[in-house]
Amino acid sequence: MNKIFAKQSIVVPIVSIFLGLMFGAIVMLAGGYNPITAYNALVSEIFSSRYNIGETIANITPLILTGLAVAFAFRTGLFNIGVEGQLIVGMTAATIVGIEFGYLPWFVHMPLSVIAAALAGGLWGGLAGYLKASRGVNEVITTIMLNFIALYLGNYLIKAFYLEPGTARSYKIEDSASLRTDWMTNLFDGARVDLGLIIALIAVIAFYIILWKTKQGFELRAVGLNHHAAKNAGINVNSNVVKAMFISGMLAGLAGATRSLGLFDAQTIAAAYTGLGFDGIAVALLGGNGAIGIVLAATLFGSLKFGGGGMNYVEGVPNEIINVVIASVIFFVAANGIFKLIIKPFKAKRKQKGAAS
Repeated sequence: MNKIFAKQSIVVPIVSIFLGLMFGAIVMLAGGYNPITAYNALVSEIFSSRYNIGETIANITPLILTGLAVAFAFRTGLFNIGVEGQLIVGMTAATIVGIEFGYLPWFVHMPLSVIAAALAGGLWGGLAGYLKASRGVNEVITTIMLNFIALYLGNYLIKAFYLEPGTARSYKIEDSASLRTDWMTNLFDGARVDLGLIIALIAVIAFYIILWKTKQGFELRAVGLNHHAAKNAGINVNSNVVKAMFISGMLAGLAGATRSLGLFDAQTIAAAYTGLGFDGIAVALLGGNGAIGIVLAATLFGSLKFGGGGMNYVEGVPNEIINVVIASVIFFVAANGIFKLIIKPFKAKRKQKGAAS
């Protein structure tokens, strides 16, 4: 169980979240807003109805997958900044397959569309991994560049071949490829919850099993901890770098599939990034790069994102201040080293008292 929680004390993230919310409260007070009623509106927005709970879950789902994508690369010693681009490539692949193969039965078409998204994202990530392994090109640089290419390539393909006339979005995904189901929609009173949630939870389990229960996962983590030692131990470092980026990209591609096959049932021409890939960095950091930690972090992050609408609507809190609240939580979690230094003397005193008694 400690491995699942990334061998990190849960106290530090909880204290960090509390401090982030407190700092956000101070900012709201400075802006003339009541933080108590604002946070009450946030919670109410999330839990006031089955529909709102469902919409919150719809916001959480892609964050789980992008968080896993970033965390998988982190665990193997890589910094995958290209999750956003891999998500877009996966979304585009899912859209194309979802539109083109409507003659297939749903039990073939839907899995095929999801697999296409995962493979496209994996190949996009694997390309950065190959460049690092074969040419030593830093993955941060290549993935950032590939983000731009993915955005404009996706827009071009939709505009050139799949744009619905008079709109800024593609033709609707065929029903046989859609992740939406009547029973999930009805359960949450029409909210956009879909099978993407099941895909995300399966990915969480796969993430844990691959990294902690397989020989391949041991090699990937060994390369991440010390690639020189791993090489001396007979592990093929270059091969594992490519594999790590490929798997990371697959997880990001699955996040893209949940957008085009589930949430929107189409793909919109994007003037900018979705932001989900970059949010995944925050989720991975907040979750300590552990499977369960990422689920909890995505739940918190997605809830703050959706519940922030209640703060804006009920209390009139500007979106800028809402984003400050979210950013404050991330900042304090990122600065957990400071808190460890602060609580270190108290731990030392406790040990001394225990030894004296």
